[in-house]
Amino acid sequence: MVAQVSKAGLEWFQDVRFGMFVHWGLYSLIGKQEWVMHTDRIPVPEYEKLVSQFNPTRFNASEWVAVAADAGQKYMVITSRHHDGFSMYDTALSDYKVTNTPFKRDPIRELADACARRGDIKLGFYVSLLDWHHPAYRFRAERGLAWDDYLAFLHGQVRELCTQFGELACLWFDGDWPRHPIDDSNRYFLPGGSFEYERLYDMIHRLQPAAVIQNNRHEQPLPGEDIQGFEQDLPGENTTGFNATTIYDLPIEVCMTINDHWGYSKADRNTKSARRLVHVLARSASAGGNLLLNVGPTPEGEILPLHAQRLRGVGEWLARHGEAIYGTRKGVIPPTHETVSTRRGDVHYVHLLDDVSDCVVLTGVPQTVTQARLLATGEPLELERAGVNFFVARGQDRTTIYLPPAIRDRDDTVVVLS
Repeated sequence: MVAQVSKAGLEWFQDVRFGMFVHWGLYSLIGKQEWVMHTDRIPVPEYEKLVSQFNPTRFNASEWVAVAADAGQKYMVITSRHHDGFSMYDTALSDYKVTNTPFKRDPIRELADACARRGDIKLGFYVSLLDWHHPAYRFRAERGLAWDDYLAFLHGQVRELCTQFGELACLWFDGDWPRHPIDDSNRYFLPGGSFEYERLYDMIHRLQPAAVIQNNRHEQPLPGEDIQGFEQDLPGENTTGFNATTIYDLPIEVCMTINDHWGYSKADRNTKSARRLVHVLARSASAGGNLLLNVGPTPEGEILPLHAQRLRGVGEWLARHGEAIYGTRKGVIPPTHETVSTRRGDVHYVHLLDDVSDCVVLTGVPQTVTQARLLATGEPLELERAGVNFFVARGQDRTTIYLPPAIRDRDDTVVVLS
């Protein structure tokens, strides 16, 4: 039987609601996103030349963690190894790693130390299940290697991550869908066997009892997987074409990019506004989910100033309204086009996302609610409860809250119902 995440660890994860995702590696040097080795069909020997060029001298772990803290984020998940197979920490299991670049330093060790110094942000790790570089994954036939050789490497790296960097927030797996062609020959990357999840998950839960496990498989979570993830979509949506629309009885995490790409892409100027990011955060929380919002640092090791600015914009809103996000659970008031809700026990938080009139009309508000106030200032608001009438479907009630334009928040006005 697979060991389970601790109750305290799962509750912590649900309470924090907002984290930073970081995709960073050799691919940042090319500036065309993290899949460039595959999309541009770059041979392994050619791609390996990037190792001698990687020297992010402007990297400052404390500054990264400070940006996350200013944004109101409570955990950071960084790519320990992406699909290109390059390890971003000083692993003992491969020479293809960041400490063998001109940079020489271990940025993940520095991030772990920076998080420990602050004490209010936990570190977690993204781990790629597939590997375009490792000979036992991609070149077994040519090298006379076995699938067990790759499995030992994968599990060994996870053990390193679980034992060398303190208490972790999560292990975040990706790549259990290797159906993309290797090259124009129509050959495919296919795993040589099982990833042996039961053994892998049991090891993680025993070494890191409070860390949750997420596997970005876009299917029903397996035993040992603690949360259900949605990629570039809100819970229940599937605009990308690869998310499961069924919502299972597990905590939820939405991972999303701040622009259009995960890894640094110098041509990508489609950065989301702070208002849009606040709305995604509120909608995620209203469905019982966290938002893991991604940044792709530059090859010099910096979070783009514009991305940091937008993140801090979310943090400014959270400074006034964090009570409606942190520690809340899925809302029970039915969402509308303009509103979603979160709750803490019998207290309900209505998020007004679209300013369409001077009042908010809701249905399904619990009968115990008798008062409304503005969260940001505590100002009492006029609340009117009405039964079925000509304008409301039979069997429903209507609650109207009056909100003069002068007291609205530009990003998300939160009303407390109690």
